Amino acid sequence: MAKRALITGITGQDGSYLAEFLLSKGYDVYGMVRRTSTVRYERIQKIQYQLKLIQGDMGDLSSLITAISAVEPDEVYHLAAQSFVPTSWNQPVFTGDITGLGVTRLLDAVRAVNPAIRYYQASSSEMFGKVREVPQSETTPFYPRSPYGVAKVYGHWITVNYRESYDLFTCSGILFNHESPRRGMEFVTRKVTYHAAKIKLEMANEIRIGNLDSKRDWGYAGDYVRAMWLMLQQDEPDDFVIATGETHSVQRLLDVAFSHVGLNWRDYAVQDEAFMRPAEVDLLVGDPAKARRLLGWQPEVSFEELIGMMVEADLKKLRDNPDSVI
Repeated sequence: MAKRALITGITGQDGSYLAEFLLSKGYDVYGMVRRTSTVRYERIQKIQYQLKLIQGDMGDLSSLITAISAVEPDEVYHLAAQSFVPTSWNQPVFTGDITGLGVTRLLDAVRAVNPAIRYYQASSSEMFGKVREVPQSETTPFYPRSPYGVAKVYGHWITVNYRESYDLFTCSGILFNHESPRRGMEFVTRKVTYHAAKIKLEMANEIRIGNLDSKRDWGYAGDYVRAMWLMLQQDEPDDFVIATGETHSVQRLLDVAFSHVGLNWRDYAVQDEAFMRPAEVDLLVGDPAKARRLLGWQPEVSFEELIGMMVEADLKKLRDNPDSVI
């Protein structure tokens, strides 16, 4: 019989890539979606006929128990969250409830329905925040610098706690920034590639940007979902940093994106205080040595290839649908 996987957050960037990956492995893939009038299925549109969607809400334990009981999954991948960092300052209570306590609800549902289910928790490099060491590994202390980062720390430690307290097979992937053409427009990578394409096509004449010196370890989302799956195939549950081990500034991101279309970003960029964080994180760069050693995982797409891929996708999107310009 084919394995069954339940993915929360299946309509997001990571959920769509993970669904495609699991389908290629022969899984029956179920996606949990929240009942709302604004659910968007663009990212899973091409594979939607191969998926089974089921309703559930990270704020409601009973709906999670119902969903897991109905699916009877072998593996649960928990990707759903309020995941946009700037929004977490405007909605800190909502972020704490869904991104933090939502993990406890889902773990409790797994424990109640079938403790043999293997569970993946999407942890985040934002947990490191004001970093204690560079690069960051699985043993680096956390010092989150946003409500989102704080909520993710809670989700991470409650996952460890359920593993140790109830002998559940729970793994946390501490994923550093991972991007793709499916990234939401609110994230700086997609904002930059989209504006580079717009300016190249003479649909815009500037890009408003925040901190140019901010640095991140950026990888390709398609590579990172493979690591999620590998964690749940091991003999023992554990936590892993998933990263490229390289760091790049927003200025370098602008360089690569605009150079791809033959432009100089300095001619178009305007720094805007509105896009500055109240508390910026320090140098985030991951040490993926453990994942390399124990999972046999390493990224396959370089930073330059990733940004080029995203710019090309945005050029195509804008040429094919000029009325969709925002």
